[in-house]
Amino acid sequence: MRNLLLTLRFHGAAFHGSAIQPNAPTVQGVLQPALERLAGEPLALKCCSRTDAGVHARVFCVSVRTACRIPCERMIPALNAALPEAMAVTACREAPEDFHARYSCKGKRYVYRIHNSAVRDPFLADRAWRISRPLNEERLNREASAFLGRHDFSSFCAAGGGVEDHVREMFTSRVYREGELVLFEIAGDGFLYHMVRIMVGTLLAVHDGKCPSVREVLAARDRSRAGSTAPAHGLCLEDVLY
Repeated sequence: MRNLLLTLRFHGAAFHGSAIQPNAPTVQGVLQPALERLAGEPLALKCCSRTDAGVHARVFCVSVRTACRIPCERMIPALNAALPEAMAVTACREAPEDFHARYSCKGKRYVYRIHNSAVRDPFLADRAWRISRPLNEERLNREASAFLGRHDFSSFCAAGGGVEDHVREMFTSRVYREGELVLFEIAGDGFLYHMVRIMVGTLLAVHDGKCPSVREVLAARDRSRAGSTAPAHGLCLEDVLY
């Protein structure tokens, strides 16, 4: 048996999240049958994380144990020929026997994109959240620094996450501007249900004077004290750290 690590990217607008659902196209629901047809056997895919409907990924990792002997370099074009345009396998390599795409992960890096413009851009319609009012990225960046370090992120976890331990450590947390795009980059050892999207909503609420400081929201450990949940289509998983 081989243990393979597949790296892929996908445009989230085409999928109802990553996990298999009975009546909707999902990342795993599309990838698994293509991989099983190629391998000629049923497979159990292990995904690095669960993503919500509409969330994108430039890097998304899947591990799978298989008896298939097709070389990695041949599996990439064979899979891509069977996958939809919204998804592509970018790498395939042999992994150690005990490697697991989720449990071996040391962290993830996300970027949330805001299109800060009074005029919509059709090319960003499903890849960034458009906010027309002017945003002060320096003020947002100052608030974002409060996320750095190890904290209890209970205020930033949506109901239904099913996780009791809300303590996570953030390695990177910054807001910066690239032209009309205001970007929130966050990297940490783990993320709670809707956590990044709630972070974005809270940063904007603090910016607009509708919410206390991020530090106060963190200290409260109360979801009701945080801002709203930002739309999914602005969020992209940029990297998975092993």
